[in-house]
Amino acid sequence: MRILRPKTILLVVLVMLMRLTVLAAQQPEWTFPLPANLLENRSGHLTLVNQDAELPGDFVPYNLVRLSLRSVSGHHELRKEAALALEDLFEQAQSEGYELYVKSSYRSYQTQSTMYYNRLEKYGKDDGVVAKPGTSDHQTGLGVDVLNREWANREGMTPAFGETAEAKWLEANCARFGFIIRYLPDKQEITKIIYEPWHLRYVGPQAADYIMENRLSLEEFEVQTREAIAAYEAAGGDFQALVRSLNAPPPVVLLDETDADGDIEVSFDFP
Repeated sequence: MRILRPKTILLVVLVMLMRLTVLAAQQPEWTFPLPANLLENRSGHLTLVNQDAELPGDFVPYNLVRLSLRSVSGHHELRKEAALALEDLFEQAQSEGYELYVKSSYRSYQTQSTMYYNRLEKYGKDDGVVAKPGTSDHQTGLGVDVLNREWANREGMTPAFGETAEAKWLEANCARFGFIIRYLPDKQEITKIIYEPWHLRYVGPQAADYIMENRLSLEEFEVQTREAIAAYEAAGGDFQALVRSLNAPPPVVLLDETDADGDIEVSFDFP
């Protein structure tokens, strides 16, 4: 908490807050189930990556950290928030009798390119198993492949993993930790990717609850959010202004105390 004298800033802050309050009162109601400022996607958790939304070759996610979880095939990295959430997920799974392993996590554009062209050379065609470089969810640093002991030691992965107890547990519980099953079995025509019961994608708890509860692909979720924003603005709302009001600092609190000069002190709670 910081204690600031009001002589130079109180009036300005009050005017700004009054303007935001008036503006918010004039806005139509936001009816989408998730907060508007969540859809602003400042963290990048909701960023869609697919064949129609590619990441550039030089894109590297920030705050990558090394995972310290059971894994196969070398060391693994995720963005810090996803890594912490995955640790909680693994711990909960273990407490319920499920032993999980990380099979694959963050992959750079260069690594994805090598995997893709090796597959192309081996089979002579793009069979849809390995994503083209720039279109892989793994490059976001938010995607991770999780398997049980048996499947983690296999050379390949198939949708049959979805029949295992661990896969069923993952689908039922991943949203509690902010993850979704990125490639659901009934969404293949939309995602252009086979059912991957092992592939988790971190989107944050609120979005994950909504997406999994409604069994949406990330593509469908993006369409819904775009439509919600468009409908809000068609009703006369200003989406960016709404977001600013939701992101505004907390109200000013006048403390029942004064400083050495007799000025009333003002409290601002900053994160």
